[in-house]
Amino acid sequence: MDKEYGNLIKVDRFGLVKRAMHGTRMMSWQEIRELYGREVVNLRNEGRWVFLNTLFSVSEAVMYMQLVDRLDLGMFQVGAGNISYQTLYGMVSKALYRTHVEGKLKAEIIQAPERYVELDPEMAQALLDQRDSGKQLLLITNSDYEYTNKMMSFAYDPFLPPGMRWRDLFDMVIVMARKPDFFNYNMSLYEVVTPDGLMRPVLGACKGGLYCGGSARMVEKALGVEGDDLLYVGDHIYTDAALAKINFRWRTALIIRELELEIDALARGRPHRDALKELMTKKELIGDVFNQLRLSRQRWVHGHTAAASFDDEEGINETLAQLLMVMEHLDDRIGPMLERDGEHFNKRWGYLSRAGLNDKSQLNRQIEKYADIYTSRVSNFLRYTPYSYFRSPSQSLAHDRNLSRYYEKMYGTAKNGALMGSSSDSSSNGNNGVVSPCGEVPDSDPEHEQDLV
Repeated sequence: MDKEYGNLIKVDRFGLVKRAMHGTRMMSWQEIRELYGREVVNLRNEGRWVFLNTLFSVSEAVMYMQLVDRLDLGMFQVGAGNISYQTLYGMVSKALYRTHVEGKLKAEIIQAPERYVELDPEMAQALLDQRDSGKQLLLITNSDYEYTNKMMSFAYDPFLPPGMRWRDLFDMVIVMARKPDFFNYNMSLYEVVTPDGLMRPVLGACKGGLYCGGSARMVEKALGVEGDDLLYVGDHIYTDAALAKINFRWRTALIIRELELEIDALARGRPHRDALKELMTKKELIGDVFNQLRLSRQRWVHGHTAAASFDDEEGINETLAQLLMVMEHLDDRIGPMLERDGEHFNKRWGYLSRAGLNDKSQLNRQIEKYADIYTSRVSNFLRYTPYSYFRSPSQSLAHDRNLSRYYEKMYGTAKNGALMGSSSDSSSNGNNGVVSPCGEVPDSDPEHEQDLV
């Protein structure tokens, strides 16, 4: 979110703006080029940019964008003039923050949790399997004990064995953890000693306890584990995944609820993407022919080669013009298709994990940077045993492109089945002469996904 101009933007992994909205109006490609053509979004500049990586920030952005429309209509004024987009964002952010910290939002949720909570009957069994296999389970939340107890009771107790409550799943429970400070500082620790949340200060934590505050270092000491012996599961890229990994080298699992919808949208949108890629391939092939003809003509004009001869330069120019017309025609077809790419997930913003046809979004880059694994829900661990070890798949690099073709050319299979090199090709540049684009080359099936990525 661009607080300086009141815009919502979608950025690729390099920080380049791909789509944008001012207020609730989508901006044209020309507007985006004029405003952000030379701009590389730097998320460290928090004075201007807000990274929408939580449900809270998305809600904040929705309200802010609607109020930007009203600000443009002159409906908000302070003193003699209109307020700025920056000032408006500060007002929205403070209002939502007060609603949250004063407990108004949580009080409404507690009154009718069925309106706000999507129950997952398999989640309790997933945690039971982990606990029964010898794993130590820990719950760390910024919420107070009253809210935590009511919400966990609603979400877990109906699906646990008779006589068992949600507290029995965990070796330790920490409420009001004050993340991200929980990962940065050694804060005071309190034990919750009564059902209504009465607390007393303690010097250290023990297994089976219910605590308030504390720190990640205290957790490691109390459980007797550290570093990659811990898998931290959360839904916040920065507060959960990033700090746990950077400060303590914990393993991290990120919960992304939108993942299920995105996988379904990718499947439904695959025919569209295949058709789009086919057009892009055609344009690339025609462009190669066009550029080779231009280069040959250039060498002939400057007398740099005797191999290139043009008996009919006018005919060559006509051919170039025809090829250019074909590419322009393809562009007319490709442009609208690119705009519609991802509409099965979101008609305005496209896919969550992608920015453009072949590149990743900034959000997906952050996910890959800080999450060892990611999935749509905790219960997906039921599809694996508690003893599974997740290994990352092989990643294709830019210079892997056309490697199979290079292999066949340099080390083709002879008729007798023996591998042999071609001496006539030994002096060629082969794959070493290919200019590799920045970014990963997609696998043969880039849309292939699993429950747990």
